[in-house]
Amino acid sequence: MAQTDIIMKQYEEVKQLPTLYQLALEELETKIKVIQAEWKLRNGYEPIEHIKTRLKEPSSIFNKLQRKGLPLTLDSIVKKIYDVAGMRIVCAFVKDIYLILDHLKTRDDIRITEIKDYIANPKANGYQSLHIILQVPLVLFEDTRWIYVEIQLRTLAMDFWASLEHIIYYKFEQQVPSHVIKELTEAARAVDDLDRKMLDLRKEILSYNQEDWLKGIENGLSLRDITSSP
Repeated sequence: MAQTDIIMKQYEEVKQLPTLYQLALEELETKIKVIQAEWKLRNGYEPIEHIKTRLKEPSSIFNKLQRKGLPLTLDSIVKKIYDVAGMRIVCAFVKDIYLILDHLKTRDDIRITEIKDYIANPKANGYQSLHIILQVPLVLFEDTRWIYVEIQLRTLAMDFWASLEHIIYYKFEQQVPSHVIKELTEAARAVDDLDRKMLDLRKEILSYNQEDWLKGIENGLSLRDITSSP
């Protein structure tokens, strides 16, 4: 096969890329929404605040292939690049993140291949998130392809911090002054403290029944008064 024909074949293959990964994201998002709806029916609340999805830019994918010394083919991308498709799941509480992880581990319609827990072990700059690399089955005409998707699970506070960090690094073109990095790290600790306090508050609230709660409100009691009364 002539070199030109090889290049054209590779080009035609790679053209399928956005469609394949977009379909995989939609497939996974449907599964997550079913989990969320069932959770609400069974437990009375939704653990997920919101979901965001994204596809990596083609130029970024090709750069990664070149850095890894891989051929520019669809097969290389599907089998060797794990973060072409990304999903961010934002929860109110840290506990919900691990409940979702535990549930995903039990499913036979996805394959979890890697877990990186930056909540239990934050990065040096304070970054916290739970990363899951998994495969989603995509049934096509000829066969079933297992497509990699990266999920990042965070609390609202963690997501705010990560968004701010991204803006700062973009603003300074990766050359962030040391004092700004220090402030970011301290802010990350504050985020961790906030998540812990909110979880404790949630536990307190759930420990009181609805009748006591409503009586307290009718009597003009504050949240602290209601939860601290005998």
